[in-house]
Amino acid sequence: MNRVFISGIGAEIPPDSISNAELVESFNIWVDEENRRRRGIGQALVEPSDSEFIVYASGVRNRHVYEREGVLDPDRMAPRIPARGDDEVSVMAEFGLKAARKAIADAGIDAASIDCVICSASHLQRPYPALAIEMQKELGATGLAFDMGLGCSSAAAGIHLAESLVKSGAHRRILLVTPEIISGHLNFRDRQTHFIFGDAAVALLIEPLAAGETRPGRFEITATRGWTQFSNNIRSNFGFLSRLSGDDPLTLPMHGQMIRQVGNKVFKEVTVAAAHFIKAFLADNGFSPADIRRYWLHQANARMNAMILKLTLGEDADFDRAPVVLDRIGNTAAAGAIVALEENHRDMKPGDIGLICAFGAGYSIGGAILKKM
Repeated sequence: MNRVFISGIGAEIPPDSISNAELVESFNIWVDEENRRRRGIGQALVEPSDSEFIVYASGVRNRHVYEREGVLDPDRMAPRIPARGDDEVSVMAEFGLKAARKAIADAGIDAASIDCVICSASHLQRPYPALAIEMQKELGATGLAFDMGLGCSSAAAGIHLAESLVKSGAHRRILLVTPEIISGHLNFRDRQTHFIFGDAAVALLIEPLAAGETRPGRFEITATRGWTQFSNNIRSNFGFLSRLSGDDPLTLPMHGQMIRQVGNKVFKEVTVAAAHFIKAFLADNGFSPADIRRYWLHQANARMNAMILKLTLGEDADFDRAPVVLDRIGNTAAAGAIVALEENHRDMKPGDIGLICAFGAGYSIGGAILKKM
């Protein structure tokens, strides 16, 4: 069985951003108009949002989005992303390719030597042709390409699978890409979720190590693990059967189809499950929580991460121990933990151990233990 390492890391953060103040202003203009309508028919009113609530609830102060136009328009409240022809590179593949090319440059390899491309993300632009196959074509890679997803654990699940495929010898060089355009699937009129998410794309190159080989500055993947347990507390119903629920099968009713969550239940249940997962995963591989130099956690909620680390370590963890990026880019779903890794690994010393851990819809949790070479 081969040893496995990460030879390249890439992250793409779109330049467009939206502050809490901007988002709240747009949301509350819509709330005023919506409540006038609701008063007229005797419906319950919508509660306005505010920046302090957002920071308290999530830690998010700003989010980057693939396309800003339309999001802050109270009459639209969704990004305006024009359709592309079938012969044009799709939006999500193009976004993923930006991160993929950075990872390829970081690894210093020829894209033609990649023999497997995996696109693993919480939402996919289409069922087929696979986005991974489209990216494979644009890069000039060969072999196999396929799409997969496991909510916000998608990148971690992709590492788990890629590590196994390389370890077994089934593939020699795997490109894992996670393009997340969550703003396109977000209901900006839902007070529970409108402020949480941002967009980002990340990519990793995963390869075998020869016996006795070392790659200074890179990370060996020493272990991976996944876990799932069904829950409706984070859910997206968007799918091809949705169009059949209305009177016109050529019109898709969007109410109830986009991301929704029961925030308080998710917070409590996932916090406990993630802390238990981390402690058991580390112990089964001969580590204690104190052995971990750096924790790259899913960037969902600052308070949740702080509590997970407190339950895991028995003490608070500072930014150096557990970097936070969600305050300035938002919750970028499965991409967040890898953004934290890409931005916060170069100072680590040979022999240092780090942990990637992501958690989310499913419920699902994924982890990878990395050793700096």
